[in-house]
Amino acid sequence: MLTGCLLTAGYIQAQTIKHFPTLNKEWTQDMKPFRIAGNLYYVGTYDLASYLITTPEGHILINTGTYGSAEMIKRHVQRLGFKFSDIKVLLLTHAHYDHAADIARVKQMTHAKLMVNAQDAGVIADGGLSDFEYGKYGAHYTPVTPDVLLYDGDTIKLGGMNVVMLHHPGHTKGASSFLFDVKDEHRSYRVLIANMPSILDEYTLPSMVTYPNIGKDYGYTLEAMKHLQFDIWLASHASQVDLHKKHKDGDPYNPDVFIDHAGYDAALQKIQETYDKKMGG
Repeated sequence: MLTGCLLTAGYIQAQTIKHFPTLNKEWTQDMKPFRIAGNLYYVGTYDLASYLITTPEGHILINTGTYGSAEMIKRHVQRLGFKFSDIKVLLLTHAHYDHAADIARVKQMTHAKLMVNAQDAGVIADGGLSDFEYGKYGAHYTPVTPDVLLYDGDTIKLGGMNVVMLHHPGHTKGASSFLFDVKDEHRSYRVLIANMPSILDEYTLPSMVTYPNIGKDYGYTLEAMKHLQFDIWLASHASQVDLHKKHKDGDPYNPDVFIDHAGYDAALQKIQETYDKKMGG
């Protein structure tokens, strides 16, 4: 699989990459990075979430935002007192351009290992060309070959951290959530970084020619996510968790504001209703 990805990436590099324009200003809007809980930090843009998990042996970065976000993320990491070059592992919630478009640049800057759900690896390797929906527009971000392929239930280990990848397909074939524990001076927190299974208007359920099992996969994911156990939940977009209602620039450290099971349940229920409607229910 990795050999195939390498050949594909080399081919795409020689082609013209047409970066999507950023139509949502909040996707590139700066914001002050902050500590969420324990050794977990927010280092993304105003709406496109990037998460830094720090350890004594190097750090884990989840998501890199849209094209051109790498320098901002670097500044945020440094502002928190950490070295960008100490990032050792890169993870993605899914392979859409708004979360993965600068993954090649961040990998180049940090030399970190890119670990990707096997079902999204091909999309990353061809810069979005094989995405079941957006691939029709051609390659739209710089391709990069994953170093490690991840499968449902795999654990990423670094510096005492154990991050479990949960395969939650639908939004993309390799959409992933991450479950792990962090600890501060007072207590430990079970954290879920949820790839919320939002259903785009362009998606046709129960089946698409380019994704025959999309309806089945969404159904699986919605059911699986209802049974997850956690204290804090976060997501790929700040807006999905009402982050800016829970935290404003200058607020003191307060992990408890991110304990919001009611918000999680309500968000899933809203997606469930969209799913049922699209499935003809």
